[in-house]
Amino acid sequence: MLLKKLTSVSLLNTKKSFGSKDEVIKYLIKQLMAEGKLHSEEEFYRAVMDRESLSPTGFEGGLAIPHGKSSAVKEAVFAVATLERPIGDWESIDPENQVELVILLAIPKEEEGSTHLSLLSELVTRLSNEEYKNNLLQAQTNKELYDRLDQSHETEKTKSTHDLNKTVLAITACPAGIAHTYMAAEALVKAGNEMGIRVFVEKQGANGIEDRFTKVQLQQADAVVFAVDVAVKDEERFKHLPKVKTSVAEPLRNAKAILQKALTKAENQPKNIPADHSLDDHTEQKSVKTEIKDSLLTGISYIIPIIVAGGMTLAAAVFISQAFGLQELYDTEGSWLWLLRQLGGTLLGQLMIPILAAYMAYSIADKPALGPGFAAGVAANLIGSGFLGGMLGGLLAGYFLKYLKQTVKPKGTFAGFVSFWFYPVIGTLVVGSIMLFVIGKPLAFVNEGLIQWLEGMSGSNAIILGAIIGAMVSFDLGGPINKAAYTFCIGAMASGNIVPYAAFASVKMVSAFSVTGATIIGKKYFTKQEQEVGKQTWLLGLAGITEGAIPFMINDPLRVIPSLIAGSAVTGAIVAYFDIGLNVPGAGIFSLALLQGNSLLFAASIWFGAALIGAFISMVLLILTRKYKKNEISQKKAA
Repeated sequence: MLLKKLTSVSLLNTKKSFGSKDEVIKYLIKQLMAEGKLHSEEEFYRAVMDRESLSPTGFEGGLAIPHGKSSAVKEAVFAVATLERPIGDWESIDPENQVELVILLAIPKEEEGSTHLSLLSELVTRLSNEEYKNNLLQAQTNKELYDRLDQSHETEKTKSTHDLNKTVLAITACPAGIAHTYMAAEALVKAGNEMGIRVFVEKQGANGIEDRFTKVQLQQADAVVFAVDVAVKDEERFKHLPKVKTSVAEPLRNAKAILQKALTKAENQPKNIPADHSLDDHTEQKSVKTEIKDSLLTGISYIIPIIVAGGMTLAAAVFISQAFGLQELYDTEGSWLWLLRQLGGTLLGQLMIPILAAYMAYSIADKPALGPGFAAGVAANLIGSGFLGGMLGGLLAGYFLKYLKQTVKPKGTFAGFVSFWFYPVIGTLVVGSIMLFVIGKPLAFVNEGLIQWLEGMSGSNAIILGAIIGAMVSFDLGGPINKAAYTFCIGAMASGNIVPYAAFASVKMVSAFSVTGATIIGKKYFTKQEQEVGKQTWLLGLAGITEGAIPFMINDPLRVIPSLIAGSAVTGAIVAYFDIGLNVPGAGIFSLALLQGNSLLFAASIWFGAALIGAFISMVLLILTRKYKKNEISQKKAA
């Protein structure tokens, strides 16, 4: 990026004297106005001061970069002032910072995600080089300062005469993923050079992970530094290394002290490399199969809290309404019970699928894929494709963004534009359009076909119809096939046939009960996470909520789906065979009091007993198939 293109000699000032930060900012804004770069001096001043109130724009080493993003700016531009007398009360990351170089950025509102970020990134990267910064400060005239803006700032790195033969890895990451991420990285590398140690920095910024560590680096490192203000991605890679954690701003002040602390920890706490820690760099490249599996596991980990929180909230609303006869309040829009119901229902029905899709995409293509991933999940909700559509959308968004990142790389002037506009907007438009207009129509066609098929069977053998309804309920746990069964059952109820809905309501308990049973009885075949989720799903099942089994289904669909279908089909067939009816929409254990049959006791016993029988069958199959899977994996490892 050529800085000269975004300023002029008349906007540069050398050796000026000011009494305060406000005085400097007002002076530079007046220059911008005089140069015809602003529509309104006052409006832009307010934008700059609003930004000043959010967080410090002073850094360290005498540098401050105030900036404003406003519609009052005609075109992106910056003004500079070097100060005769440093300003000591400029709010800075380094409390001791004495500001003597001020760069004011003026950015049009529409370019806040592009030009602003690319210019800020370029400036902080250059100014992290002490020689480049001093070159600007030593300029005696405005023209000399202008000429030095784009002079090469690459200098030979200072090496310590004493090589300690030590390697320290570092992660830098700030919330915005631009300025401090790169400045902290520069500071650590520079300090490492001066101390005679090798420092490698992985930047986890706006474009995801840059300069990702290889397995060789991970094994050879003596310690790791986390200079971050956000969560570290893939932190488990560093579990064998001594760690030093600090804020992203700290290396700008005390980089050498941080590295020394890391070296001291390395001496006192030797690294513990796992036996299977391979030196083969090629293992860094995941196979498509592994990448998809990791993507699914990432999505599952993020939706489990949503399922538990949403399911339990919705279950609480259902229990309260049915236990205390508050069905009317439950259905009254705006009532406290209706709001509680909406809260739980929204977590499950509206948030779960977008979160699943977004974090599956994130696992494949990092932060740029989050927006398109959420869009894919929202589109999956709009077309009613359930978690299967969310999974497809997440993979689609992830791989499309991965392709975009490889094809259109964020470089130079348009780096920020590509990262913050091109990736999310193009990704959302393409992935969202495919979900809505390519997948949506065939899905709607299938849905209508399923409903018509069920209607055509309604007069035939009740056992077959009940089994089919049961299989459809547990095939996709709230997805389009499940919804087709629900739509048919509601339609049948309206026509006076109340048996299909009774079968539907009983089957809705099967998946949750079977998962709980499997994770308790076959505990050793399931992960700790699955066991914890399994302990709670039976409560969701009592409220007729099937979503508790979704994490298990996503993780191993080829085994879990047939297992759940088998038990559910049996449950549906039993309820239909005994001609049990339910003429009130809803599900859950409190439907027992509303069942119709030869007698209430008989109907309740058959209806709930059928759910337990189906759950037992599915539980056994879940355990057996998981046991077979574990044995299969063990045999492959042994071979």
